[in-house]
Amino acid sequence: MSQNAILPIAIWAAIALAGLSVLGMGIFGLRSLAYGKVDPVSIALIAIPALLLPILGTALSTWVQAGIYTLVVMFGLALLGLLFTGVRQLFM
Repeated sequence: MSQNAILPIAIWAAIALAGLSVLGMGIFGLRSLAYGKVDPVSIALIAIPALLLPILGTALSTWVQAGIYTLVVMFGLALLGLLFTGVRQLFM
């Protein structure tokens, strides 16, 4: 086998491993939520990009634009969170 024949197999294997890891994180996150080990607010914060991407995907012309806008919005929310935390620590 040449290198060109192995490349698609390696790409699909990497995609499958990434998908399995995301599935595992979701299952164990739901398990921790059911056992009360995690705060529901933190689960809601983690779910923001998963909810924002489909909304922007249906509103915009391409899914690539939706992904980029989701990334930009999440960067903005992260900056606002850091700013809010810094200001709160300043006054407390």
